[in-house]
Amino acid sequence: MLGVIRRRVVSGASSASILGQSLHSIRPIASSEILLQPRGGLGRVRNLSHLIFAGSSPCIKKTRNVGVVIQLEPIRQMWSRPFSSETGDFIDAVVPHMGESITDGTLAKFLKNPGDRVEVDEPIAQIETDKVTIDVASPQSGVIQKFVANEGDTVEPGTKIAVISKSVDGVDHVGPSEKTSDRAAAQSSPPVENIDKKKEPKVETTPVTEKPKPHSPPPSKPSAREPQLSPKERERRIPMTRLRKRVATRLKDSQNTFAMLTTFNEVDMTNLMKLRSDYKDAFVEKHGVKLGLMSGFIKAAVSGLQNQPIINAVIDGDDIIYRDYIDISIAVGTPKGLVVPVIRNADKMNFAEIEKEMNTLAKKANNGSISIDEMAGGSFTISNGGVYGSLISTPIINPPQSAILGMHSIVTRPMVVGGDIVPRPMMYIALTYDHRLIDGREAVFFLRRIKDVVEDPRRLLLDI
Repeated sequence: MLGVIRRRVVSGASSASILGQSLHSIRPIASSEILLQPRGGLGRVRNLSHLIFAGSSPCIKKTRNVGVVIQLEPIRQMWSRPFSSETGDFIDAVVPHMGESITDGTLAKFLKNPGDRVEVDEPIAQIETDKVTIDVASPQSGVIQKFVANEGDTVEPGTKIAVISKSVDGVDHVGPSEKTSDRAAAQSSPPVENIDKKKEPKVETTPVTEKPKPHSPPPSKPSAREPQLSPKERERRIPMTRLRKRVATRLKDSQNTFAMLTTFNEVDMTNLMKLRSDYKDAFVEKHGVKLGLMSGFIKAAVSGLQNQPIINAVIDGDDIIYRDYIDISIAVGTPKGLVVPVIRNADKMNFAEIEKEMNTLAKKANNGSISIDEMAGGSFTISNGGVYGSLISTPIINPPQSAILGMHSIVTRPMVVGGDIVPRPMMYIALTYDHRLIDGREAVFFLRRIKDVVEDPRRLLLDI
């Protein structure tokens, strides 16, 4: 440890720092000086003016200056363990950085219990934020000694939530000491209680009469959960998750900000489904991923955005920002809520690359490992409600975008083809757009382009 000696110095006096054989003067000191004395390596200090530094010539001179001797090696050792205790047996597990736009989160649940053995980087708790769920990993292999935060607490990056012992012995030694102290306290406490009872018998009786009054309301709470209550009272109140609150806020803001209008069309899925059926085995064999219908709609949306750039633009104050890139957001429903991962530069990707990226993002979204960066941005959104059986809907714009495409379920319906009524697999598609920026003409042309490309995928090859 560093010994600290404080000394008053006369106003206007100077101080000197002795490092090895060098002597440097610094600014005048008017309040106090600190003498840092590392463990060993210093001679005797006499009257704060006689200092002997190991390996240097002695400086014996009476002066009012205070020498400061600093040994850098012990300081480096101290900085290398910022979360360690003095003994070095314990280390703190803290909340990690959660992203530039996230300042705090809610401690959703602990994945381990006190006394459990954990390895390095093993998740011990989950932090729920407005966008994603983040794991708190163990910084050291060892045993969880205790938790210093509770589930449901609001925590910030750097907040300590658990203490981990590097060795099992560190935890075992704590138990016996606590037990012995508890036994000693238990043995010493009865005489004190007896004395209190003899001295103040009336004081103990008065609180007993007052306590039943405040404790009378609690029995009514469990009675509210009894099955004999009327159906009106059979309700449960559960706090909203941060993700659900964030989704609710953004959707309401979108509704209040945009002048939303939805236009519809229907698509004959015969040719796209035939393309998928004919080449699905060869596609999997070459690319290692299944060929789905979603990649066809993403390619069609890219073609539509290139033909109608205003759909890819956004209003910013009194200006219109035109985006020269196409980042497609894909709405994914997870058990914890709606997330929207982004496929970057979709205009430069082929079918296989799109399918691989979608599979990767979907897996991360479902297991909660998707990052903030993978959901940030996006210039256009596609929402596929058809996977849940939705026949038709009016999707809500995802800010700060200006339009969203809604896909729906495929239903076989009778259609007139070449003068004949034939069954066709049909899908309704919807485009919700910001009417402040996009006119109905551009919206209809965009939706018509998607219809043309999906019904005849050869247009993508010929660029027509």
